[in-house]
Amino acid sequence: MRSRLAILTLGLLLSFVLLACSKKPDQTTQTTDSSTTNPAPAATSPAPAQPAPAPMRAEPKPEPIIVPAGTTITVRLAQSVGSKISQAGQSFSGSVANAIVVGGRTGIPSGATVTGTVVDAKPLGRFAGGASLTLKLTSIDIHGSEREIQTAAVTQTEKGKGKRTAVLAGGGAAVGALIGGLAGGGKGAGIGALAGGGAGTGGAAFTGNKDIVLPAESALSFTLEQPLEVKER
Repeated sequence: MRSRLAILTLGLLLSFVLLACSKKPDQTTQTTDSSTTNPAPAATSPAPAQPAPAPMRAEPKPEPIIVPAGTTITVRLAQSVGSKISQAGQSFSGSVANAIVVGGRTGIPSGATVTGTVVDAKPLGRFAGGASLTLKLTSIDIHGSEREIQTAAVTQTEKGKGKRTAVLAGGGAAVGALIGGLAGGGKGAGIGALAGGGAGTGGAAFTGNKDIVLPAESALSFTLEQPLEVKER
């Protein structure tokens, strides 16, 4: 009886061993199949680096324009000034009559606004029996930028009856001339343009024993005492 049980038990064990051995090849096959069906992704090579763009070359800035000392700036007055109607320290304004060109480039454009100061104004009878008027420019507006400038003062005096002199302060050059008509308009008579800095002519609207009067639109020439640096627009 016991021997039969032992034989049955041994038979069952052999059966389990045989079953286990028969399953192993299947698992290997499945593993191989899965490896073939789903191959590992191939390694991708990195994209080549793009060359950096070349830096933009900044265009060289033009050299500033240097308006040299000694340059004559002709100005048209925006209001009347005179030995009696003006006072020392009073400001006046005007505009540049002619463009100043340096080396083919415009340093000071025509129409640029200027500001000046009445350095001295003495009416008739307070200055050794005559009248005196001295003016100079103090600033100029170029392309919206106001710049301080220094010019030689221009002085005109009236002494005695009908004697007229125009003296450039510090220069000692006397000029005298009565220019008829408004500067730039030609209307009326007896209205002069006072000139300095070697321009050579000058005048004022007066006759006999009258105070010096320079009406609006009169042309006055001033001389730069120091160079003016201007950046081209």
